[in-house]
Amino acid sequence: MRSLTRLFLLCFLLGTSSQGSAIAEEVLETRPSQVDQATLAVIFSGSETLHYAVSWSGGMKIGDIYMKIQKEKAKDDAFNISAKVKDYGPLELFYPVDDTFNCFVSGPMKLPYRYEVHQKEGYRKETKRLTHYDQANLLVRYQKNREPEEQFEIAGTVFNEFASFIITRALTLQEGEDIVVPTFADKKRQEVKVALLQREKRQTVFGEKETLKILPKMHFKGLYEKSGDTILWLTDDRCRVPVEIHSKIAIGSLVAELVEYTNSACPELRRVKER
Repeated sequence: MRSLTRLFLLCFLLGTSSQGSAIAEEVLETRPSQVDQATLAVIFSGSETLHYAVSWSGGMKIGDIYMKIQKEKAKDDAFNISAKVKDYGPLELFYPVDDTFNCFVSGPMKLPYRYEVHQKEGYRKETKRLTHYDQANLLVRYQKNREPEEQFEIAGTVFNEFASFIITRALTLQEGEDIVVPTFADKKRQEVKVALLQREKRQTVFGEKETLKILPKMHFKGLYEKSGDTILWLTDDRCRVPVEIHSKIAIGSLVAELVEYTNSACPELRRVKER
């Protein structure tokens, strides 16, 4: 049994999926010119926190996701993107989940170099996963618990689910144009295409805001079977905060709404109403 909350975490970070795989004729990278460096600096100011309430089909709350971006003291120009997933209500009673994720990124493009996952699901199950990304030598090393380490050669640099979610916020997206964000998933390098669908006003934790409606497009099955797209809405400003995410699954949909946000670099974004 897998918690719906963790399923949603991976759904909204990894985007939509479909059968089959795309065959790229050339290795595509996210170019520095496709990233707004001012927005990236705001995101990685070292003090951003996000709290999402997760509901099933926009109704019953099933969990919370807490994310934080902090400066990593042990390495220059490095940051830790951390997340904690907690089940809520009936799911917490029948199948408690307390998962933590730590993704360490560095460099001008904030590429991952280490990824730690600690899962506590149910009353007995505990799993640890560790991934190293050697971006210079195009190699990914992965280990689950005490199992033998696996190694994967990659054709170019890669983000992972957390790093790709964050870099998407800073992309210089234009309607009608896709930007590729190469992501390591399903034990291989996948070229995820991110598209701006439209600009629209939306009620958010900050009140009514202009937003960017974003679609990450994938052509592989992914970690979980899903029945539709994942859509996210970003504030259309210099902070590009993800305020809402919808992900369709076989038994309905999962919705995450931002309910708390702090970033000393974005003092203009304040909570103005109850969600």
